Amino acid sequence: MAKMIKFLVAGLVRYWLIHLDYWQTIANRVEIATPLNSWKRLVEGVFLYDQGINPYAGDAFHESPLMLIFFHFLMKRCPFLLPLIFTILDLLTAYLLYKTSKSFIRIFKMSQEKHLSDTADDSKTMLLNDAQLDEAPEYVLSVYLFNPYSVLNCAAMTTTVIQNLLVATSLWGASSGYRVLACVFIALATHQALYPVLLIVPISILLADVNNGCNKCSYIRTLLVFVICWGFLIYISAYIMNGSYDYVYNTYGFILTVPDLKPNIGLFWYFFTEMFEHFRLLFVCAFQINALALYVVPLTLRFKKEPVLLATVLIALSTIFRSYPCIGDVGFYLALLPMWKHLFTFMQQKFIVGCAFIITSALGPTVWHLWIYSGSANANFFFGVTLSFATAQIFLITDLLFAYIKREFTLKHGSSRQVDGKPAKLVLQ
Repeated sequence: MAKMIKFLVAGLVRYWLIHLDYWQTIANRVEIATPLNSWKRLVEGVFLYDQGINPYAGDAFHESPLMLIFFHFLMKRCPFLLPLIFTILDLLTAYLLYKTSKSFIRIFKMSQEKHLSDTADDSKTMLLNDAQLDEAPEYVLSVYLFNPYSVLNCAAMTTTVIQNLLVATSLWGASSGYRVLACVFIALATHQALYPVLLIVPISILLADVNNGCNKCSYIRTLLVFVICWGFLIYISAYIMNGSYDYVYNTYGFILTVPDLKPNIGLFWYFFTEMFEHFRLLFVCAFQINALALYVVPLTLRFKKEPVLLATVLIALSTIFRSYPCIGDVGFYLALLPMWKHLFTFMQQKFIVGCAFIITSALGPTVWHLWIYSGSANANFFFGVTLSFATAQIFLITDLLFAYIKREFTLKHGSSRQVDGKPAKLVLQ
């Protein structure tokens, strides 16, 4: 009953915000809407397609042809249901994250029992009981349903709602051992936004762990299914566009080359606005390598035993460093963090990070107004806030990873230590 009330309240809040007179302001906020996910651009793309004009011929539409066809159908058949559809899809995302966390808790329990013999005697009190573990899914559900970032993302009817649903379905499929389901939905998410391709690594590891098969064989099968699905989606999209692959430049190419420098909560727009043109290619490559490739191998090698944590971290890092991020992406990975609430004791920067999130979330709209409307500030003010917001997210992720390492070390070696030949005890506050 409590869960039903949560869903009902969260759904009513989202539906109410969509019907506010203030909705246009929400939908056009630079923190919420980007050139990739904007509802306004989606409507324009659908209109052009309906008029027989190629929406990819200009620079207004950058969604995949599959999304184009999907929303063309909805806008033609049942436009009045669109607010309800977005609300339901966002609630479904919350439910799938809840189911994912339930599956993860089951995996975590088995892992804890498996490594019980390796745990130091004086650290066994740190092991989590069933009551503590069962709390995590409820927190995951609540954080996604009532996080202002997620609520505003849905209220603005951005296509990030769809992307979050695809990624959540893929994570649930992987944690439940459904290889084809996980691969199909991560391929759909990759086809829409490209950066979810990183998740094929933790998903492969998770599927191998859940299905208890040959790891190498499992990895190959997962990768093969993913590549086939992604290739099929690219082919179907070209078929929709009358056999033309020109859409690729205005979707993947747009994400990779970053031609639109409209301000957002990311780091790309300011750097490339200020940069000399002859350095652009070098820095585009450097930024995209940082977002797509730099962290995958080292993080996988270190956290391969915890694929859910690895997935959470890769989602967060791709959100921070992608070319067109929005607060809907941030709200999604924040909802995954309660699965690791047993690590919060070991985190040292919770208060600083929390204050930074609150302050930057309030200052962002303020300095934007001062810059654009009042003319009493400039781009440096807004970029300073977005840079602080990105820094807070980086502090959060690094603190979480260090907390995992500290807990792992303490479980194995115990909380007692020798300092200068004298016994010392680790005290957690």
